[in-house]
Amino acid sequence: MNLSKKSEIPNFFEKGVSRTGKFEKITAVDLFSGAGGFSLGAIQAGVEIVGALELNPTAAVTYSSNIKKHDGSNIPLIRKSIMDVSPAQAMEEWGILRGQCDIVIGGPPCQGFSTHRIADKGVDDPRNELLCRYFDYVKVIRPRIFIVENVPGLLWPRHASYLKRFYEMAESASYEMKAPVVINARDYGVPQNRKRVFLLGIDRQRPLEIQWPPVPTHVDPNGPLHLQFNKKSWVPSSIAFDPSFPNDTNDIHMQHGEQLTAQFRNTPKNGGSRHQSGRTLKCHIEHTGHRDVYGRIDPSKPAPTMTTACINPSKGRFVHPVKDHGITLRQAARIQTFPDSFIFSGGLMAGGMQVGNAVPVSLAQALIDSLVKSIEADRPVSKRIP
Repeated sequence: MNLSKKSEIPNFFEKGVSRTGKFEKITAVDLFSGAGGFSLGAIQAGVEIVGALELNPTAAVTYSSNIKKHDGSNIPLIRKSIMDVSPAQAMEEWGILRGQCDIVIGGPPCQGFSTHRIADKGVDDPRNELLCRYFDYVKVIRPRIFIVENVPGLLWPRHASYLKRFYEMAESASYEMKAPVVINARDYGVPQNRKRVFLLGIDRQRPLEIQWPPVPTHVDPNGPLHLQFNKKSWVPSSIAFDPSFPNDTNDIHMQHGEQLTAQFRNTPKNGGSRHQSGRTLKCHIEHTGHRDVYGRIDPSKPAPTMTTACINPSKGRFVHPVKDHGITLRQAARIQTFPDSFIFSGGLMAGGMQVGNAVPVSLAQALIDSLVKSIEADRPVSKRIP
């Protein structure tokens, strides 16, 4: 039987029924899995990850060392470029058939779409093609739902052709595409201001009613009262600065020279900025841009976005609230809502990149939980979890 044809999707993959007729958990594949933030959030939402793909060798080690299936076994992880592995090859290695996987998740590398790129930089970045390669996989795997995470720069006019092409591919494959939404992680319990674009597609052959995006669970405590009804206050970054556990290999930070350490000492505690330290950088003599570099995090508010350089104070507001050094890798991971049991491989710089690239775990859980509820509600009563 040729499973590449849409009309030949086996009925036993519908409505959460396995080939044996026994109820199975909702399943997902994680493309561009990185260290595993998206996967871990999915697992916490009750999803079983049945396959993953990640090119970066250090991130792949982190993933394999930390992300386990609910029964404790290893998730099949392909450590190659998505461009070098066909969807059919990947599915064979993961042990899945067309239509068997409920959800495909993933965040294609976003550097080409970054809002930090000047003028038309990044328009022809080859990494932009990975967005469409993602859908090549969706088309063959044929999940019921897929979700893509990327930076807000994806919505800039200079990148319109890539987004238009992606939507055309999805529509031609009979997927209903929701409009792109920009979601701030702080609105879902993450102690961080982090805006990202999410694209959601639903198989028209197996339609679902989905609340998208999910209703925010957290709001600005100083905002309008009518918006705070039944909502929690934003989570302050202070939770990241509790003591680390003994012998935590990720409890490390950059070592700074005396001149820079002195600047940090002169920077007011709990949110002070570089210009308050009395030191003017040579590059800022003629302009006042990049105001946040060398600034301290304010622990009473959500932290700034954890980037791939989040452990480097020269790249943003990444100085410890009261100590005279940059934040530790563990503190950055906590701001991304990774549990302390999650250990990042490769040292400080490699770990920082993995943390910055990840989808915050709590945000992933909140988003995927809404998808899980929709799928479960659509299943026959006899096949639902008792």
